[in-house]
Amino acid sequence: MFSFLAANWGTLLIGLLVATAVILILIKLFRDRKKGSSSCGCNCAQCPSSGMCHANQPENSRR
Repeated sequence: MFSFLAANWGTLLIGLLVATAVILILIKLFRDRKKGSSSCGCNCAQCPSSGMCHANQPENSRR
């Protein structure tokens, strides 16, 4: 077991760092979605999907 860890410590470390980054990104997306934040951050008037995101809001209140 120790020989496996000694031979592959670099790969395991990079894999652990990538997995940590993915978990942190997913946590951030979950918290933003829970708060009602949008992920695009663009102008809704120019977005072709604005009707789906803001279906219950009047047309002039979309930003």
